[in-house]
Amino acid sequence: MPLAGSYRPALTGVEEIGTVAPDERIGVTLILRRRAELPAELVTGPETISQEELADSYGADLADVELVTGALSVAGIEVTAVDAGSRRVCAVGPYSALNEVFGADLATVRGATTPVFRARSGELRLPVALDGVVTAVLGLDTRPQARAYFRRHKQPAASTSYDPPMLGTVYGFPANTDGTGHTVGVIELGGGFAEADLQAYFSGLKIATPTVNAVGVDGAKNVAGQDPNGADGEVLLDVEVIGALAPKAVQNVYFGPNTDQGFVDAISTAVHAKPTPTAVSISWGQSEDQWTAQGRTAMDQAFADAAALGVTVTVAAGDNGSPDGQSDGKQHVDFPASSPHVLACGGTTLHAATTGVISSETVWNDGSNGGATGGGISDTFPIPSWQSNAGVPNRSGGGTGRGVPDVAGDADPQTGYNIRVDGKPMVIGGTSAVAPLWAALACRLSQAVGKPLGLMQTALYRSAAKGKGAAGFHDITSGNNGAYKAGPGWDACTGLGTPQGAALVEVFKT
Repeated sequence: MPLAGSYRPALTGVEEIGTVAPDERIGVTLILRRRAELPAELVTGPETISQEELADSYGADLADVELVTGALSVAGIEVTAVDAGSRRVCAVGPYSALNEVFGADLATVRGATTPVFRARSGELRLPVALDGVVTAVLGLDTRPQARAYFRRHKQPAASTSYDPPMLGTVYGFPANTDGTGHTVGVIELGGGFAEADLQAYFSGLKIATPTVNAVGVDGAKNVAGQDPNGADGEVLLDVEVIGALAPKAVQNVYFGPNTDQGFVDAISTAVHAKPTPTAVSISWGQSEDQWTAQGRTAMDQAFADAAALGVTVTVAAGDNGSPDGQSDGKQHVDFPASSPHVLACGGTTLHAATTGVISSETVWNDGSNGGATGGGISDTFPIPSWQSNAGVPNRSGGGTGRGVPDVAGDADPQTGYNIRVDGKPMVIGGTSAVAPLWAALACRLSQAVGKPLGLMQTALYRSAAKGKGAAGFHDITSGNNGAYKAGPGWDACTGLGTPQGAALVEVFKT
């Protein structure tokens, strides 16, 4: 039977350099259906459940697990791990067996700027017995799935830049909070950090070096010092922003391969970790149309698990304006920022005094060469109930959809963050910086109100209305990201605006 949502169009702009050997061993992740659908009150909060309750009531049915593992074993495919709570079965086997079961005709290809990877086109298939039981098969195609959304300032020094604690002052992070007792999961698809960098950076800020643990997923690991202008910049930006703004929070950094399988497995591992994290920060993504439907759905369901567990997931909205870097002349939003189960984070250009008073804050848009905040209307996800009164416009082609972003923060490299990467001081911006900023804020807000926040939007949008600013936000009303302009209230550039942390404490207390 065809596997719904597995279709991939043929790749263009790559060179086919060979076939995959029949005996090459390939690891895959299968996502299984839920034993029951998550009720709305769990996904939108404020009710939450434990990991055990989630697994028992909404994880994979053990009969389905046995059916899948049995079918794989008979086909000569070794099951290496089973997690009924996150509904994942991980397996490895020779390409010949995987091709027989899933109908994956793979080729080895090379792109102009990418390493060699496996690629497929068309649909996958499933044995009839597994039809409807398995909802996604990930890992056969290993094309790079996501981009990191950080922007390094190109000059030796930016005219304006901020140490992250200064932004905590500017955005009014709650007093007498520091993230104590909270955990943040950080998702990375490359790069690494060195302890020496962290010690030097936080010593310079006169902050005790936070606890940062590296966790490998699907064979990936923390590899530091390889490229200060590449993925290392993303990793250090995330870790240093969170550590500076929530210094007592424990950070678990999940390193996965940059594939759809690696991305989904890293997120599922982080969300279902013990102790349950307060927040998960993600600064990687790709235009919605560059994903398979099965990949989007698998990840979105992991985010739904997060909401049910009380985990806030913060995601960068992208650095390529309203087209999201696509060249088809249309507007696109970035995924996973477009998932209705995450807090999508857009970007601003910020000018503030040393006292923390904002003199101006506008939409980040440095033009085609400098980047601009992502934002727009999803072509995939419908408008969520909590966003229905916010004045989200229809798509340019008609119809409603989930509006991106929800919130914003400083992202312009011209007014960027002072960061240390591989021994070098740098100024870095991009919406990559905003996701960890909001993850740190989620920890401190949660600490202040004494409860997990989960899907924050339920509370954040409560006072939102078309053309009206929401409580707890500095409304950004000037600038554009291409097709969309900022204005009073929610807009597709900066969402509800940038945080006023002390006021947000009151929002979450009610």
